[in-house]
Parts: sequence; C-alpha cells; structure tokens
Amino acid sequence: MIHVTVYKKESITGLKVCGHAGYAEYGNDIICAAVSVLMTNLLNSLEALTDETFEFEADEESGRMELSLENPVSHDADLLIRSCVLGLEAIAKEHRDYVRLKYKEV
Repeated sequence: MIHVTVYKKESITGLKVCGHAGYAEYGNDIICAAVSVLMTNLLNSLEALTDETFEFEADEESGRMELSLENPVSHDADLLIRSCVLGLEAIAKEHRDYVRLKYKEV
C-alpha cells in the first residue's frame, strides 16, 4: 500500500509518499511507477521552472519520498504541486486498494 500525505498550510508545503503498491512484482508495478513518475516530474519541474527552494529525501527500498517547501510557495510552484496532487488523487480514487491519500494541516 502506498500512503500519500499532503501537507497544507496556506498552500501545499509538502508531500510524503511511503510504501509500495503491491499491485504487481517489483519492476512491473504500474501503480508504483505512476506515483514515482508524478513525484519525479514534480521535482524536475520545480527545479527547472521555478526559483523555489525545497528539500527532498528518498529511499527506494522503502518507497519513501518526502518533499518539503517553504511557505508560502510561489504561484508557479503552487500550480505544479497542485497538478501533481491532482494526479495522485486520481490514482488513489481509481486504485483504492493500493493508494491512500490524506491531507494534514501543519
């Protein structure tokens, strides 16, 4: 099971993804791949398209990815983050047995 936590203050200030979906064997799990692609694209986009400062940690074995940003985030960063969350919500809605998403006020 992949657990996604979206941290919010005035805007989204971080994302934490933990676990593996268990949908298929390692290397063939399309749900894990989809979540990983969304997170990787968000990181690459924040780095290439904004001046946002952020911290990121990951551990491939446990499936943990943590992104944290200073609050408030820029308009561009906010848009990119909300786009990623929109994709994560769609995956969680379609694959409830494999992905859980929750919001946490900070």
